[in-house]
Amino acid sequence: MAQRLLLRRFLASVISRKSSQGQWAPLTSRALQTPQHSPSNLTVTPSQARSINTTRVCTTTFNIQDGPDFQDRVVNSETPVVVDFHAQWCGPCKILGPRLEKAVAKQHGKVVMAKVDIDDHTDLAIEYEVSAVPTVLAIKNGDVVDKFVGIKDEDQLEAFLKKLIG
Repeated sequence: MAQRLLLRRFLASVISRKSSQGQWAPLTSRALQTPQHSPSNLTVTPSQARSINTTRVCTTTFNIQDGPDFQDRVVNSETPVVVDFHAQWCGPCKILGPRLEKAVAKQHGKVVMAKVDIDDHTDLAIEYEVSAVPTVLAIKNGDVVDKFVGIKDEDQLEAFLKKLIG
């Protein structure tokens, strides 16, 4: 019962702390503090509040939903895009994907990464001549400027991204 009450207070404070401008206000731990009881059985909540800083997650990796989404987010992108053609059943894809995401995240927004599941989007795989997975394309200003097939180590991925960024 007490845990539900604490959870309810916490959620209420999180929901109510977003301002009208869309920015998050600091979260105080007052809602998380355990009430203290005085000798007269009155509940007293300490007035000292600690703030917990929160940050928004800025992701540079996204999944392609369909052809128009690919056109909008990849081909028409002003930012260079690394496109990872992969499949759920592909073992090397499961190794390359996280490595590539980590390397793209290190670029701090200079490049973004689109993930395309070839089983869901065979039309895109055929259009970009993907014959094996993983296949990674580097697209800049709507044009494919570089490509590799297979798994790469971190150093090779860094060099690939540096070449794309210029």
